[in-house]
Amino acid sequence: MNIIEPKLIAGNSNLPLAKSIARRMSMHRGVNVGLVDARVERFNDGEIFVEVFENVRGEDMFIIQSTSNPANDNLMELLIMTDALRRSSAQRITAVVPYFGYARQDRRTKARTPISAKLVANMMVEAGIERVLTMDLHAAQIQGFFDIPVDNLYASPIFALDIKEGFKDRLKDIMVVSPDVGGVARARELAKRINAPLSIVDKRREKPGEIAEMTVIGDVKDKICIIVDDMCDTAGTLCKAAELLMDYGAQEVHSYISHGVLSGPAVERITNSVMGSLVITDSISPSQPVQDCEKIRVLPTAPIFAQAILNIWNGTSVSSLFETETLEPVYEGYFRS
Repeated sequence: MNIIEPKLIAGNSNLPLAKSIARRMSMHRGVNVGLVDARVERFNDGEIFVEVFENVRGEDMFIIQSTSNPANDNLMELLIMTDALRRSSAQRITAVVPYFGYARQDRRTKARTPISAKLVANMMVEAGIERVLTMDLHAAQIQGFFDIPVDNLYASPIFALDIKEGFKDRLKDIMVVSPDVGGVARARELAKRINAPLSIVDKRREKPGEIAEMTVIGDVKDKICIIVDDMCDTAGTLCKAAELLMDYGAQEVHSYISHGVLSGPAVERITNSVMGSLVITDSISPSQPVQDCEKIRVLPTAPIFAQAILNIWNGTSVSSLFETETLEPVYEGYFRS
């Protein structure tokens, strides 16, 4: 059976992003690409129920669902939607997961602990997902947890475009900073894109969530420091790193974070911090306090996800979207002053 158009279906985790992706695809295709009519509801005891109201037999289906807070509910929605589509004879099911939950549990850090990211990968494959499209996985090796194709997009080309526009008169003063040793590769990637030097904040933890000591590797004096990381949860580490950089003589500190988890006291900490701004993407639907915070700015991911979905559907390269030059026309007009 010939597949005529890609079909999108969305759970409840990030409906605004799903609708934005559908609008962008409609613009690219020149035809209306809407979300498949379905209901994702809960019984009184919390059980999730899915019903698809359109015929999806033989179709190329894309489920848009971040597994963000509440992670367990959103993950179950994704699995149950997959089962509903598989039993409705969809030809191929691709999970578009802008934020991949449980990614921090990607290895055994001590005895008698799980590797939950691998468990989630197994559940997704077993449910019937045949391809995964995500952004900035916490650990690159998670791609190897799946026995199906996984396309991991990067936010750094989008960040590079935004930095070049926002700091275009001061690019020579910019220093990219990794907030820990583990994020050096990510920070180096962004630094290379904007031709900036690299610095590292080395932190030592006594236990999860508590930092014993932090030091700065590199000369940040009189620099505009750009902290780059894949996620920000309670913002404790981020705000302490910003304070430390200012103590070391930085001119300004700004942060670019792929996934704004921003739970608990995060927004209050950011508001009261020395950071000039925090830039996140809409991979996780921003809460009202996040939207109201003057220091937080949200960049759209709909253009890159829409193009990636079309490339998967067409059978063309997704890795081409890793390049800033490829994304410039996709984001044309967005970063103009």
